Amino acid sequence: MSILTVKNLNHGFGDRMIFDDVSFRLLKGEHIGFIGANGEGKSTFMNIITGKLMPDEGNVEWSNRVRVGYMDQHADLSKGKSMRDILRGAFKYLFDLETEMMNIADKMATASEDELVKLMDDMGTIQDMLDNNGFYVLDAKIEEVARGLGLTDIGLDKDVADLSGGQRTKVLLAKLLLETPDILLLDEPTNHLDEVHIEWLKRYLNNYENAFILISHDIPFLNSVINLIYHVENGKLDRYVGDYDNFQRIYAEKQRQLESAYKRQQQEVAGLKDFIARNKARVSTSNMAKSRQKKLDKMDIIELKGEKPKPEFNFKYGRTTGKTIFETKDLVIGYDEPLTRPLNLLMERGQKIALVGANGLGKTTLLKSLMGLINPLSGEVENGFYQEIGYFEQEGKGDKSKTCIEEIWSVFPSYTQYEVRSALAKCGLTNKHIESKVMVLSGGEQAKVKLCKLINQESNILLLDEPTNHLDVDAKEELKKALKEYKGSILLVCHEPEFYRDVVTDVWNCEDWTTKIV
Repeated sequence: MSILTVKNLNHGFGDRMIFDDVSFRLLKGEHIGFIGANGEGKSTFMNIITGKLMPDEGNVEWSNRVRVGYMDQHADLSKGKSMRDILRGAFKYLFDLETEMMNIADKMATASEDELVKLMDDMGTIQDMLDNNGFYVLDAKIEEVARGLGLTDIGLDKDVADLSGGQRTKVLLAKLLLETPDILLLDEPTNHLDEVHIEWLKRYLNNYENAFILISHDIPFLNSVINLIYHVENGKLDRYVGDYDNFQRIYAEKQRQLESAYKRQQQEVAGLKDFIARNKARVSTSNMAKSRQKKLDKMDIIELKGEKPKPEFNFKYGRTTGKTIFETKDLVIGYDEPLTRPLNLLMERGQKIALVGANGLGKTTLLKSLMGLINPLSGEVENGFYQEIGYFEQEGKGDKSKTCIEEIWSVFPSYTQYEVRSALAKCGLTNKHIESKVMVLSGGEQAKVKLCKLINQESNILLLDEPTNHLDVDAKEELKKALKEYKGSILLVCHEPEFYRDVVTDVWNCEDWTTKIV
């Protein structure tokens, strides 16, 4: 049975076409991977089918009484609400039923005999609904999902206003999973999740009986949970049965066939045009030329898709640092409370270190403490000589109302417009992206703008806080290649072993020195 049907969808921004006559159907129980390069419109599609964005043309039809779950990044997480309050909100309809049942009980005290019979029936119906939906074991359900995503480590009674961006995302994901909707819409859910919690989410989705649409650039994760692929490219949406690896094989074969058919047709077109040009003026052969022209006019000309710009990341290496990058002496990091035991860490020139471990243990805090952006609770950091640090911030602040050109110019004011455009183009951004405001770009495109600033400044140390979040497959591969070739030192926060395993010389696990229970 079709849960969702999209017919003849057209949508664009300005003169940029995002979807061109796209159709889509979701059946009960399908687990779909929705894939495509950064900026192809994956999140836009999610916003259209959830009614947050009206398409230019086309129809979106949901079947009756379908409960749709979409992680709302702008949900109300205002001060005064605990994580437990937010998670219990997933069962609001059950708490409303309980309130209704209590009101019925109050009415029974003064009801007539006939009214009493009806009230008893209503109460029995509500009681059955509460029992069937596990109302009396809700707290156990909440604890299970919260534990799976690492929220119990933080404390469910903590005020949501005090959470980091990553922790807030996990709360919203947990609430969504607890709602167990008929269809889950998941837009890069593994961002901000560490390896242990990604494994838990993988098991959860494999056992999920209802349908879901998943956007993810984490290919091992995607492959492990989906059975269908929808690929969006150049405004078109194509369906493939199987996982991402199967899609790649079939897609490559289709491209080879298309290119072969294109070459054959171009040869035929050239022959027809040549015949027409040589014979249209002669009376004896003009009819034959007209016949060839009719054939040419009726021909469905094959067009090859324009090549998408692929990013090229090459970090500029500055002068050589001293032998010691940094050394900590009894360093304790944190904000109100310590996140670590006293740390005595040493990083030397040439080391490339992955900083791993569960979220909330202080990986980002350690980076900021080493740079002097926040003060340690105790202890000290000794930095080496001649340091030129390049920092990729996970949750970048900054003015997103600027265009990409203005953003790069603000960092490199001496660049000509040609040099700015060239730098952005090398990071895989098109002219339309380059001239757009940063705020309208996808998460992956915004990450490419940040990387553009980073690769165009000389550095000898890179501090990278989850740089792969939002990046598409091509950009990830290019970034991995660039980091392997980089001659300087690297301290990298990353939850993707497939990415960092071939890059780093050492792995530091924050769980070895945290003050928290992991």
